[in-house]
Amino acid sequence: MTRVLIVDDEELIRTGLRAVIDAESGLEVVGEAGDGAEVVPIAQKTRPDVVLMDVRMPSIDGIRATELLLDRGQPAPRVLVVTTFENDEYVYDALRAGAHGFVLKRIGPEQIVEAIRVVVRGDSLLFPAAIRRLAAQHRQKADGRSGRSWSLTDREAEILRLVATGATNAEMAERLFISVETVKTHVTNVLTKLGVRDRTQAVVEAYESGFISTT
Repeated sequence: MTRVLIVDDEELIRTGLRAVIDAESGLEVVGEAGDGAEVVPIAQKTRPDVVLMDVRMPSIDGIRATELLLDRGQPAPRVLVVTTFENDEYVYDALRAGAHGFVLKRIGPEQIVEAIRVVVRGDSLLFPAAIRRLAAQHRQKADGRSGRSWSLTDREAEILRLVATGATNAEMAERLFISVETVKTHVTNVLTKLGVRDRTQAVVEAYESGFISTT
C-alpha cells in the first residue's frame, strides 16, 4: 500500500485529491495539511511514501516545506508538486529543492494516480519535456560548473542523457543491450557523482551545467 500525504491550502483541492486517491487500489491517503508549516510534524506521524505538495501557501511555501522534509534524512518520502501553472518559477525551484516531479491541478484522476505510481517506482523521469522547458526558462548564468568535473564514464554520460528523455530502466537496458541491474548501478553512480538525490535533480543539474542542451 502506497501512503499519501496531501498538502494544499485549499480544502476543496484536498478533498478532491483524497477522493481520487482513496478510490484507487493500492493507494491510501494517510493525512492532510493546509500549510507547509504542518508538513514535517504530520509526516513524522503518518510516515507517507508520497507527499502531494502545493507550492503557493500562506505561511511556509512548498519549496521550503520540501527542503525541511527532505533534510530530515532517510527514508524520506517522494515529493510530487501539484501546481496550477507548469511554467511557474515556484515549480522549478521546488524541483531544485528535491521534489521528484510535478503535476497540474487540471489533469485527470488517472494521470494523478499514474504520477504517484511513477514517483514511487523512481525508475523514470516524470514529464521530462516539461522539465526541459522549465530548465531552459530558468537556466542560471554559468558559474564555473562543468559536467566534465563529474568524471562520468562514457556509459554514465549516456545513461544521464537517456534519463533526461524519461527512459525507464528497462528501456535503457534494451537500448544499450545491458541488464536492468547494470542500468541501476550506472544510475546510482551518476547520482553519486553529481551529488544529487534522484533522477529529477540529476537532470536539472545536467541542464543547468550545460552538460545537456535545453534547445
